[in-house]
Amino acid sequence: MRPTTDSQHEWKGDQDVRVTSSKARSKEPRLRRELYPPIDCDDSGWLEVSELHSLYWEVSGNPAGQAVVFLHGGPGSGTSSENRRFFDPKFYRIVLFDQRGAGKSTPHACLEENTTWDLVNDIEKIRKHLGIDTWQVFGGSWGSTLALVYAQCHPERVTGLTLRGIFLLRKKEIDWFYEGGASAIFPDAWELYRDFIPEDERDNFVKAYSKRLNSTDESVQISAAKAWTNWEMATSYLVPNEDSLRRGENDQFALAFARVENHYFKNKGFFPTDSFLLDNVDKIRHIRAVIVQGRYDVVCPLMSAWDLHRAWPEADFILVPTAGHSANEPGIATELVAACEMHKSFSQKGP
Repeated sequence: MRPTTDSQHEWKGDQDVRVTSSKARSKEPRLRRELYPPIDCDDSGWLEVSELHSLYWEVSGNPAGQAVVFLHGGPGSGTSSENRRFFDPKFYRIVLFDQRGAGKSTPHACLEENTTWDLVNDIEKIRKHLGIDTWQVFGGSWGSTLALVYAQCHPERVTGLTLRGIFLLRKKEIDWFYEGGASAIFPDAWELYRDFIPEDERDNFVKAYSKRLNSTDESVQISAAKAWTNWEMATSYLVPNEDSLRRGENDQFALAFARVENHYFKNKGFFPTDSFLLDNVDKIRHIRAVIVQGRYDVVCPLMSAWDLHRAWPEADFILVPTAGHSANEPGIATELVAACEMHKSFSQKGP
């Protein structure tokens, strides 16, 4: 376990929470906070991870550099070229891949053989396929869920964690966002999500949407997918973002996003208990980690990041005071870049 510093402090007034876990942090030079320029990928392909599923993967940056794997949200959203920009391409070997059913992976929007444990195994298959021994893991929203469970299953393979918009997939988190809690903040967007479902089925929106997302009528699937996806796209930023809203209108994106996400939430993340991720923090307590959270994150509210922070005080905790959920929020993005720079500086120095 790393030593903690006597200079730790938490939120006072209108400023970032910064709870640092190492005295060395205070001696670090000012870290870069701007996204790196766009880069092309150097290699890509599809990895057959089962008789049914093939995953799209890509690598960019320094082929001899420190490996880092980006775990996208959703589940079901897929990756984009912009995801490479959090990482220094001269230092990092940057690995992106689309999870089962998402992005360029095939079959599209498929729910068969698609569980958290399948994805954990997939990450290991990609690591081995690329000849990587250990790597850093970066994940936001559902990606933070997957990063935590992967690290808990394979702590010997993880050299550092960067986590954003913490989602522990507990019932109270699902109920907050999908069963009406967040309607207090976005009642206009909520009505569009709510009114897609008949009144007599509104006691369980996740179940009602599942019925339609798995309809034999493709038009019903697409309509339900757009209603589900647009609710999240409308609430992911502190100020709604037009690009995000347009993304929710894309049939292909919405179908994968909504079907896979709903499938995981209906099945409670395939976790054996509601508090599974918090109960297993001891397995990763020794791993250097940074948690970045927007105070006004409606999709993955602060309560989850705070619960993880309390269970894992050794991890650095940064609360961005004027940000919502998305990694592309200016305050969130700058802190994520800084977190990757911090990991880089420790990698250069060694343990």
